[in-house]
Amino acid sequence: MIDKAAVQPAIFRAPEEGGLLIAPLDEFTAVYHRASGITHLLTEPAPQILAILGESALSLDTLLSRLGDDYDLEDADRDALAARLDELIEAGLVERL
Repeated sequence: MIDKAAVQPAIFRAPEEGGLLIAPLDEFTAVYHRASGITHLLTEPAPQILAILGESALSLDTLLSRLGDDYDLEDADRDALAARLDELIEAGLVERL
């Protein structure tokens, strides 16, 4: 029998609408996470990742494609995106489903 969890890619999502307050600050973006009461200072591409995942939950590959389309990334790298997602998960700003 095939394990569906092993076959299906991980899906990532940001908190529901209103869960984050986001304010651009020059090269940083301040992100206040209401659930934890913590403010994070982020640099690109983290704010863009949160913006896209705030619209809908996505797989790593779909997110990479959307980032490339929406932000005209020329050097999009799957491993680098996976590392950024791990950091955002550790910070509590993204959830792996």
